[in-house]
Amino acid sequence: MSTIDTAPVRPATPAEVPAISHWIDGAERPSTSGRTAPVYNPATGAVSGNVALADQAEIDEAIASAKRGYDVWSKFSIAKRQAVLFNFREILNTRKGELAKIVTAEHGKVVSDAMGEILRGQEVVELATGFPHLVKGAFSENASTGIDVYSLKQPLGVVGVISPFNFPVMVPLWFVPIAIAAGNAVVLKPSEKDPSAALWLARAWKEAGLPDGVFTVLQGDKLAVDGLLNSPVVQSISFVGSTPIAQYIYETASKNGKRVQALGGAKNHMLVLPDADLDLVADQAVNAGYGAAGERCMAISVVLAVEPVADDLIAKISERIARLRIGNGAGQDGVEPDMGPLITDVHRDKVSSYVDIAEADGAKIVVDGRGFSVDGHEDGFFFGPTLIDDIPTTSRAYQEEIFGPVLSVVRVQSYDEGLDLINSGEFGNGTAIFTNDGGAARRFQNEVEVGMIGINVPIPVPVAYHSFGGWKKSLFGDAKAYGVHGFDFFTREKAVTSRWLDPATHGGINLGFPQNN
Repeated sequence: MSTIDTAPVRPATPAEVPAISHWIDGAERPSTSGRTAPVYNPATGAVSGNVALADQAEIDEAIASAKRGYDVWSKFSIAKRQAVLFNFREILNTRKGELAKIVTAEHGKVVSDAMGEILRGQEVVELATGFPHLVKGAFSENASTGIDVYSLKQPLGVVGVISPFNFPVMVPLWFVPIAIAAGNAVVLKPSEKDPSAALWLARAWKEAGLPDGVFTVLQGDKLAVDGLLNSPVVQSISFVGSTPIAQYIYETASKNGKRVQALGGAKNHMLVLPDADLDLVADQAVNAGYGAAGERCMAISVVLAVEPVADDLIAKISERIARLRIGNGAGQDGVEPDMGPLITDVHRDKVSSYVDIAEADGAKIVVDGRGFSVDGHEDGFFFGPTLIDDIPTTSRAYQEEIFGPVLSVVRVQSYDEGLDLINSGEFGNGTAIFTNDGGAARRFQNEVEVGMIGINVPIPVPVAYHSFGGWKKSLFGDAKAYGVHGFDFFTREKAVTSRWLDPATHGGINLGFPQNN
């Protein structure tokens, strides 16, 4: 494990720190609330901006603007809506490099990770460009004599999207393109920790030809969240974040009569059978455990090693950790690190506290990332890759989501013991099995109680034309993200039963050819 040396960065003075505004009515809207929160460069610890925190007047203004936008956009033809989607797709594809740098500057993930996040979001944009097929109704002619029955899919209206800090581009793109394609107007409340990517998206939508008000960015904290949850204008809420907040959003929004898709936390396990290729397993465990500094809900955080493979696997993972390069995600002189910092010092300290808990509970800390620093960036929010062996399953460090670069190993004696540990957990987001036995893999995919499963794939995030979402306390609400689930979520159906009398037998207009008298 090594650091990439970078020159110290001079902290900005207060006068140099930019204000990060809302986007309302198709333009940046400076806040007048008087409330702000600092935005940091996680690699340096320096404040890079001050983001607005909306007050109630600004919340109301944003929602009213979205309602006006919806009134215009919902009347656009399918062909015109589709043209805007294609334009946005081209802008995103052409300029994704500049967006990736914005993500790295505020989140801390390395540029290639940021680019990967954008590309996964772009898959959903591409799905959304084909929306005409997915918002079609159905028609049954002569359901009863002379009576036809058909269905229409129509937009909901104004919808709210609340996105987390760990994927400031990908998660909004899971929801926004589909909602807009279906004819809705969107109010996005990004994380206050990395809010600038949302403004980049807003400018791109404007350039693509989206009418003002159809995409709104409302910067803020819990006040803004509650404003969306309680507004009678907002018809649905889409959320990704921790389980306690997901449950709060689901209960509050549902009580107010809204549709909700609230994706919560995870504790993802990788079950390694004795016949697995341990070099492949070690490579994938390092990628899935430490990629994006572990700040992703699909990260592998527990390896269930079916004995006798644990010792060999721990040795192989440790060897790979030693070769990881840790540093500023932006890199230097064309050299990019493998892992960047965590999002804030508060979160870094929380991750460190879980390692303390595991150690106090009797676990063995094989590789310790506590107290890690990078030369030239001593004030950055770095935490080194951490590997824990023999963690008790009664420990909070095993049971709770850590959301950092901490990988724990639990030694089990059989497939059944490993399966029982996965199924007994309160989360059911993602899991993986590594084996060369097709029968074992097939049994696992049927028996495991988890929403997304990888077979020799550590992070089984579905492609855009399938849908993303877990089971148990990893998903609140019935609808998963994107795919067919997404279009169903952002539309509502009308069924029409129609009868037109035959003019030949019931009077009415003469259908014959005109004649000269």
